[in-house]
Amino acid sequence: MSVRRSVITRSVTALAVTGAAATAVIAAAGTASAMPTDFNCTSSQIDTTLVAGSPGAGQRYASVEFTAKPGESCTLQGALPVTLTGAGGVTVTPDPAAADAPAVTVADGAPASMLLHWTGIEAPENQVQPASVTVTAPQTTTPRGDTSDPAITLPWNQGPLDDSADAHGLTVGAVTAGPAQP
Repeated sequence: MSVRRSVITRSVTALAVTGAAATAVIAAAGTASAMPTDFNCTSSQIDTTLVAGSPGAGQRYASVEFTAKPGESCTLQGALPVTLTGAGGVTVTPDPAAADAPAVTVADGAPASMLLHWTGIEAPENQVQPASVTVTAPQTTTPRGDTSDPAITLPWNQGPLDDSADAHGLTVGAVTAGPAQP
């Protein structure tokens, strides 16, 4: 009887351990995320500007526009990491659809842009005026051996963002081919 009980106990223990391991693998798979941040452009290959969009019903838009310099070619993908200086209460998040965005190659003066979206309807005491916007990317090396500057900082000239308990976010869209749409 004790041999049988021992076999049953070991079997139950093995099943419990196997089940816990499977649960851990499933949990780890569920929390994994990948956001493309392929920024194979150096600051010497592209010009970058902040372009105002059309506001409406409290919604505000701007785009970061990347234009390849003559004779240059490089690739951008997804919602690149963005930070705002002087807007500590504003949460910057990538648009979830940006995770599946295709790579965009800019070459010889061709542009690409990345949409920024926020709200601007709160009272002035519940708004914040950023000083600058920075697009950050992994440092890369071009075939010529140039090393990219991992950050491109532009002055923020797009007005205030809401910074209240209800509205305090900036959403970053995926890089798309073509110029920024005003």
